[in-house]
Amino acid sequence: MTLDGYTAFCAALPATHMVVQWGGAHVWKVGDKVFAIARTDDGVALSITFKCSWASFDILKEQPGLRPAPYLASRGMSWIQRLTDEAMPDAALQDYLRESHRLVAGKLTRRVRAELGLDVQTSSRRL
Repeated sequence: MTLDGYTAFCAALPATHMVVQWGGAHVWKVGDKVFAIARTDDGVALSITFKCSWASFDILKEQPGLRPAPYLASRGMSWIQRLTDEAMPDAALQDYLRESHRLVAGKLTRRVRAELGLDVQTSSRRL
């Protein structure tokens, strides 16, 4: 995945915005919470970091081209960093980015989710 592809994909997810911080990292947020981080340390190779479930974390951390995310995983959080597409092709990465967005958005308050248009409730039950 290229940086442009990463940016386009994250921009298409609901209620997201990007900031550049932490030494030039492209940080995507839903509300005020981070769900994905991309950076190119050497100007060429793109590393992408995302939140995942603990079950996924336990599997992914052992795969080639993936590792527990520096700083985040060492603080007890379930974040993975993809360094290469060896074990995770772009299509799978997009699924994990989508899931990261869902996990992080789910931790926002009900009020914030509603303000961002993320709580679309459809109910046929009337009170």
